[in-house]
Amino acid sequence: MSKIIRKNKQTSKWFAETELQVQFFDLDPMQIVWHGNYVKYLEIVRCALLDKINYNYEQMRASGYAWPVIDMQLRYVASASFGQKLKLRAEIVEWENRLVINYLISDASSGQRLTRASTTQVAVDIHKGEMCFVSPPILFEKLGISAC
Repeated sequence: MSKIIRKNKQTSKWFAETELQVQFFDLDPMQIVWHGNYVKYLEIVRCALLDKINYNYEQMRASGYAWPVIDMQLRYVASASFGQKLKLRAEIVEWENRLVINYLISDASSGQRLTRASTTQVAVDIHKGEMCFVSPPILFEKLGISAC
């Protein structure tokens, strides 16, 4: 079982943040956000991050690669409730052989951590249907770094 990758306090330049307000349809019978909806929140901020580096799903497909999520780890610390404003943060922490993104969901006003998560995605050559064992040069280009 892989673990959520924790970095030092220094952050990379490949991050995005967004805010959202918890909607009624995201609640469970206990009147808190149903645990499965946190995956949706991760997707919202992941798309913001991918947009920021100009490599969202349309650009991925156009480059000839799909990037499926192959692993997801979530750690719930505290519950979110109706009307609460959440701050969502995603940060790329690995990119050489796979794309690892760490997430933090917190209360927008107090900063209280609610959920920490991590996803791992790998490049799959769309035409061959084969997983790549190293990230393709297009990812390095989008990150603005040279491929190793």
